[in-house]
Amino acid sequence: MEQSTQRSLVSSSDVNGTAVYGNDGVQIGTIDHLMIDKESGRVAYAVMGFGGFLGLGEDHFPVPWGKLRFDTAHNGFVTDLTESEVTGAPDRHDDWRTDRDWERRTHEHYGVPFYWM
Repeated sequence: MEQSTQRSLVSSSDVNGTAVYGNDGVQIGTIDHLMIDKESGRVAYAVMGFGGFLGLGEDHFPVPWGKLRFDTAHNGFVTDLTESEVTGAPDRHDDWRTDRDWERRTHEHYGVPFYWM
C-alpha cells in the first residue's frame, strides 16, 4: 500500500493575507492577491502590500511568483526582495495585465524566469 503524503495544494483564499518575510526573518509585507495566467493556469504574480499601518497608506506591487518560496518554519513566504528592487521595478500602467513587454522587463528586473515559458 502506498504511503500517504501531505498534499501541497493550497486555496488562493488561504494565500491572500499571508505574511512575506525577508531572508533575515523580518516581515516585509503580505500577499494581497494572486494573478493567474488564464491560458496556462500558472501563478504569475503575487500582488504584495508593503508598508503602511493596518493597511492604511499601504502600497501594492506585483512581484513575480518566482521570487517567493514557502517556508514552513514561518508559515509564510520568504524572499530576497529589497526595498530598492521593488520601488525600482518597471512602472505599471492601467493595462499592465495585458502588456507582455512590461512583464518581460519586470521578470528581467527581478531576475526570475518568465512564467509563460
